[in-house]
Amino acid sequence: MNILLNVVLLLVGFVALIKGADFFVEGSAAVAKKLHVPGVIIGLTIVAMGTSAPELAVSISAGLTGSNEIAISNVIGSNIFNLIVVLGVCAVMAPVAVDKSIMKRDFPFSIAITLLLAVFISDMILTGKSVITDTQARAGGISRWEALIFIILFAVYILITVRSAIKNRQTQQEEIEDMSGIKCAVYILGGIAAVVIGGQLVVNSAKTIALACHMTETLVGLTIVAMGTSLPELVTSVVAAKKGQNGMAAGNIIGSNIFNILLILGVSAFIHPIPVITESLYDTVILIGLSIIIYIFAATGDKIERKEGIAMIGAYILYMIYAVSRGMGWI
Repeated sequence: MNILLNVVLLLVGFVALIKGADFFVEGSAAVAKKLHVPGVIIGLTIVAMGTSAPELAVSISAGLTGSNEIAISNVIGSNIFNLIVVLGVCAVMAPVAVDKSIMKRDFPFSIAITLLLAVFISDMILTGKSVITDTQARAGGISRWEALIFIILFAVYILITVRSAIKNRQTQQEEIEDMSGIKCAVYILGGIAAVVIGGQLVVNSAKTIALACHMTETLVGLTIVAMGTSLPELVTSVVAAKKGQNGMAAGNIIGSNIFNILLILGVSAFIHPIPVITESLYDTVILIGLSIIIYIFAATGDKIERKEGIAMIGAYILYMIYAVSRGMGWI
């Protein structure tokens, strides 16, 4: 009965996260429009950050409550899910074209910052310690100084992206509703409240479920929490694919993964430094390997074919078997 209640609370938390992020984006975009902020900047900043709000709320809540394994595994798990499930599903529906600018700038940058994350969480690299064989042992952590580096890189990335979009006249406008000042305030404050409450519900219920089912917090973060917080990216990409706009999927997913590492982990670790166990280092290395493979897929023919999408989904199933077996202590 206790598990069932926490499953319900987990689902309520996910709904609050997603709807809260939507309200926050709509209210913030309306304010930006009143201030005559160009649509391209609204799309690349406010709207993009809104899709990462669930991960941000969960990671901050987890860090503040001492659930560091959920904080880091949520981000790594979300990035793996985005990269090979969301992008894989879109490729199965129709081949995904990858823009040349993404291949030259965004995708390599995403791989580079994932490598940087591996360096930050690895004592082996930073202090020369030997390999830790116990996956539950602490591998290292993300300090406030390292978090600050992430935040600075995020600011630079946003600046370069906005300048590039304006230079290339990528003025695809978001449909932004005109709102009164009071309605804007209600949407923004209500959205923030829903995201904060939803984040706390997800973290607390996930911890209870993990304890009751004898699962590690890392496993819950990589699976249930990561999938739940990645729902906005999944829905957005599938809807775009149905409309024949499959080319948008790669940009949205790579951008979201960059946001997750630089903004989510940066802000979370700056508020509360995050110690990391060796399991998370292994998962980060897996993420790097998968990123390189997907980059090769995209580089051959400038698109990801349907057969490659099927292989990506199959790879996620294999990864889940490994993660569950490891988390349950079977291997």
